[in-house]
Amino acid sequence: MTDLKKAADGKAPGADRPAGEPGAPQRSVRVVMLALMITMLLAMLDNLIVGTAMPTIVGDLGGLEHLSWVVTAYTLATAASTPIWGKLGDLYGRKGIFLTSIVIFLIGSVLSGMAQDMGQLIGFRAVQGLGAGGLMVGVMAIIGDLVPPRERGKYQGMMAGVMAIAMIGGPLVGGTITDHLGWRWSFYINLPLGAVALAMVTAVLHLPKRKRTEAKVDYLGAALLTIGITAIVLVTTWGGSEYDWNSAVIMELIAIGVASLVGFLFVETKAAEPIMPLHIFHNRNFTLMSVLGFISGFVMFGAVLFLPLYQQSVQGASATNSGLLLLPMLLAMMVVSLVAGRITTSTGKYKVFPIAGSALMVVGLFLLSRMDVETTRLTSGVYMAVLGAGMGFLMQITMLVAQNSVEMRDMGVASSATTLFRTLGSSFGVAIMGALFTGRVQDEMVARGGGAATRQSAQLDADSLAKLPEAVREAYQFAVSSGTHIAFLVAASVGVIALVASVFVKEVPLRGAGPEAKSPADVPPAGVRQTESV
Repeated sequence: MTDLKKAADGKAPGADRPAGEPGAPQRSVRVVMLALMITMLLAMLDNLIVGTAMPTIVGDLGGLEHLSWVVTAYTLATAASTPIWGKLGDLYGRKGIFLTSIVIFLIGSVLSGMAQDMGQLIGFRAVQGLGAGGLMVGVMAIIGDLVPPRERGKYQGMMAGVMAIAMIGGPLVGGTITDHLGWRWSFYINLPLGAVALAMVTAVLHLPKRKRTEAKVDYLGAALLTIGITAIVLVTTWGGSEYDWNSAVIMELIAIGVASLVGFLFVETKAAEPIMPLHIFHNRNFTLMSVLGFISGFVMFGAVLFLPLYQQSVQGASATNSGLLLLPMLLAMMVVSLVAGRITTSTGKYKVFPIAGSALMVVGLFLLSRMDVETTRLTSGVYMAVLGAGMGFLMQITMLVAQNSVEMRDMGVASSATTLFRTLGSSFGVAIMGALFTGRVQDEMVARGGGAATRQSAQLDADSLAKLPEAVREAYQFAVSSGTHIAFLVAASVGVIALVASVFVKEVPLRGAGPEAKSPADVPPAGVRQTESV
């Protein structure tokens, strides 16, 4: 008997599992999933909308020299708070913590829209990022509580679809709002979406009450992890742009980050309720999914950054519709994710998907690295579709397998850890691919005599490019294609690590697979302690 059928009978499917809505569990799950998808859309849209409005914001508030901090403050707060939100949900109940994160996000949105100078905007964006850290973790952990892994494939297409809508619609919505309503509405637009999410989650999400824990929050571990994550994100954000990679500031940040994380690991071995229990990494599948999540974040966000730049600079596409440029990749990702989810639900098998996804990802990245000034939009679209298919196999499977690899009481920290590794992967991907791309563009421009035209930036928009002399423009287009080549070639090399890791994934039966299915706790690897059945 599946958990959903137990819910239909009004029986609690387990101490840590939701009872659902008696009488109509499938309908109830779909309504809850709709509320969660709205919240997920809220989290994904924000940066894409705000990014489009940034030139207007700077024109109004000034502070161009602090522009990068508008994004950095948000990213830092999101990354640093992610593990803490996950653990708080495990300790004190998922629903209340999730609603709190939505409220904090909305408060940060209102304050950001009311900012009167760049300093205020940066501070309020940090508040917004603090709430955002709990949005994605809350969505993933609640899905983990609500839907057994075997059944979750039915909803993978919804999650992939939300991601595609955000990436395509974000820049378009941001541009429209900024042009017609003003940049402040790029923040205020979160309020109606957030109000709907709050109302729906409050009304339809029913999870079993948890006994109030007497355990103290691991404040020291949380502080050390926050410092370590902050140092890592600052290194990847500032390295090669604000400061040279071998500068004293970067070296000091690296030292602080390493020392904090080493201290964090020591504290976690002693804490009664560690903020990130290290025993979850004893499970081979969970550790491998963390690696795959890091690499998929590395590749995904690097591709989203450089593909539109290549198509605008080399292929002459309009920047206005930059989200549409990614359509082949996003559609392939959505369709493949939906198909993979359905197959996983019907068969309970999933090991083939990380392997196929990693292989397609490497092939797609290699093909993208071969693009040059002669590559047509059709050809680049096919290459993007190959990469998108690979990402479609990986994006949701990594979270599904990670959640299936831990006890139900660790669902929050498992979700937050996987989300955190993906976030850190995106930071490293943007930093490393960006440094390689910028360096190659500048070197090629100097070699071709056009260095002075692009000395201030390796990224020219379509209008600036059109104003360049023809010889310089051609040199720049060649330089961008060369920079794209090296960036994607390195990404393909990193993708090989994911392919190797996926080979070692162990196909443990998914919870909810049937009456005889066992949780991964029932068949632990050698040396791993026995965990409770779910």
